[in-house]
Amino acid sequence: MKRLWSLLLVLSVVFAFGTAQAAETLNGAGSTFAYPIYSAWAYAYGKVTGVQLNYQSIGSGGGIQQIRNKTVDFGASDAPLPPAELAKDHLLQFPTVIGGVVPVVNIPGIRAGQLKLDSGTLAAIYLGQIRYWNDPRIRALNPGINLPNHVITTIHRSEGSGTTAIFTTYLSAISPAWKSRVGAGTAVKWPGGIGAKGSEGVANYVNRVPYSIGYVEFAYILQEKMAYVLMKNRAGIYLSPTFQSFKDAAAKADFSPAKSFYLWLVNAPGRTSWPIAGATFILLSKDLPQSNRKVVRFFDWAYKNGDPSAERLAYVPLPLVLKNKIRAYWKKAGIY
Repeated sequence: MKRLWSLLLVLSVVFAFGTAQAAETLNGAGSTFAYPIYSAWAYAYGKVTGVQLNYQSIGSGGGIQQIRNKTVDFGASDAPLPPAELAKDHLLQFPTVIGGVVPVVNIPGIRAGQLKLDSGTLAAIYLGQIRYWNDPRIRALNPGINLPNHVITTIHRSEGSGTTAIFTTYLSAISPAWKSRVGAGTAVKWPGGIGAKGSEGVANYVNRVPYSIGYVEFAYILQEKMAYVLMKNRAGIYLSPTFQSFKDAAAKADFSPAKSFYLWLVNAPGRTSWPIAGATFILLSKDLPQSNRKVVRFFDWAYKNGDPSAERLAYVPLPLVLKNKIRAYWKKAGIY
């Protein structure tokens, strides 16, 4: 995984600068959640077609703003836009893959998968209502673990982020206090803690700051070997984050073309469903039909050829029936 991640970082430089001789270049910006898989797909697609991808991993908020401004061919966001907002901004939207957001900790002596948290405790930590790791509420979930009497440092994204949107939508769904005080969105007013730029920044802060907690996409946990938390899901089962648990969270998802596939996957039902899951989405401007056709060719190729790469990076590929719904959506829009 280290070698693959290093390759993706090298490729990002290639994609960012490209070559003057490239027959065609696609420009996209947004989601850090999706950066690893888009890089892998772009590398393979470039070898087959010669088309280069210039993708800026700037966060979902930036991707949404850039496609609204028509400064890129596509925006990428983990926070789906509701149909009314898409209509107002003259945008199209479709999902590409599904993944999971995972709380991670840096507590000396605590290994990956050793600490258990439930939804209420996680919300209370980020609200500042639980300030020490040996708080009775955390100890009650973790009998037999020697938790330190040390202040918790919370880490969150500093920029507009779809990962934050998934995380805060989950907290809003399970905590009335969080919903009323903070709410959900790509950017929220955090009650405290340290802001870090990008998922890379959150991972780096958690790794460097003892007694901290943050949230990142599962791919970053694999790459950084971070200490993930076992989360209690809607069925009351403590789960490790796995490819299968993300897949199970999406198993009954009903993505509707009539709603431009607008759907959240947090707190999904099922004994084996990871509670903080989400899809990542592509945004296109209806005012750029020629550009859209190029983007659609890339993602259609990825739907046909990119599932093995997605699975290697712990993303859940979309089922064939959903891919075909998306192709029909493209066709209706006149770009397929």
